[in-house]
Amino acid sequence: MLNYVWIFLISVSIIVGAINGKLQAVTEAAFKYAGVAVDIAIGLIGVMALWLGIMRIAEKAGLVRLLARALRPVMTRLFPGVPADHPAMGAMILNISANWLGLSNAATPLGLKAMEELQKINPNKDIATDDMVVFLGLNTGSITLIPATILAVRVQMGSAAPWEIIGTTIFASTCASITAVIFAKLFQRMPVFKIKTKNNDTEITNNEEK
Repeated sequence: MLNYVWIFLISVSIIVGAINGKLQAVTEAAFKYAGVAVDIAIGLIGVMALWLGIMRIAEKAGLVRLLARALRPVMTRLFPGVPADHPAMGAMILNISANWLGLSNAATPLGLKAMEELQKINPNKDIATDDMVVFLGLNTGSITLIPATILAVRVQMGSAAPWEIIGTTIFASTCASITAVIFAKLFQRMPVFKIKTKNNDTEITNNEEK
């Protein structure tokens, strides 16, 4: 889908540039900012290596598991359909903890593992469970305590105060996470979002047998 979006944007730019007689300017801008993108990407290497190293030390020191232990009481309430001692719960807690610390490289495989474990306890393999939807929302709008990538970009672009983004990022990501959970929980209760299937002549809904 993203490929189609980029093709659409590029096509519109070329068409509008041709109509306005500024096709040359469009071409020059494309080459100019392609070079800027490369410069930014190369400049990110040092900053990202530093932060990933710090986060790796924090992970090895047990900070991720400390956060995981603190999150467990909340997680059992957010995911009532997942047993507290199930491997899916552990994977989800570690995934969220890693995302909080900006450990995206560590969070991705944990997220995939969590979904794999959630699928094992899914009674209807073709439909995502309520717990899967809530976890996806939390993972997408994850709270970010240390936005390493944004900090690196701001440093690379010469920001005088790159750290000022931290408070805003924490606030925005917290709002996104809360909104995702609230809407996921609300939609679970709406009949229009309950998908009905037939199973052994008994009509059931997602996570709810009737």
